[in-house]
Amino acid sequence: MKSVVKEIIVNSTTQIEFVDITEKVHEVVDDSGIREGHVLIFAPHTTMSIAINHNETMLMQDFMRMLYRVVPVDDQYSHDLFELRRDRSSDGRSNGHSHCKSLLLGTNEMVPISKGKLLLSSLQSIFAVDFDGARERNIVVQVAGV
Repeated sequence: MKSVVKEIIVNSTTQIEFVDITEKVHEVVDDSGIREGHVLIFAPHTTMSIAINHNETMLMQDFMRMLYRVVPVDDQYSHDLFELRRDRSSDGRSNGHSHCKSLLLGTNEMVPISKGKLLLSSLQSIFAVDFDGARERNIVVQVAGV
């Protein structure tokens, strides 16, 4: 079995943003030479997720409304009480809501590869979901197989 690991750089421009990285993942799979196996897409950040869904404008708005409703920005998060924290390792962002949103969606997705192609349907896209933008982030893509 062969394994190839590459990084994808994502630049978000808003606080919460769904960045379609499907084509970049396709490129990593193509460049790997792996024909049968799987690809793991992983966000090594605690305020970011990876998700697979339909890339449709109105649906993106629905996702945003749902996330803001389930985990409101203006709620009280203990994480945001910097003056009470003993470790003082925070970057100063009040982003407890971002960590909670990431916990709901998860940090990775795995997609099978057959005949050198991702087995996504025509309506599925892979998203890097940044809950604490705007910033530059890296996504790890690991292709494994033969």
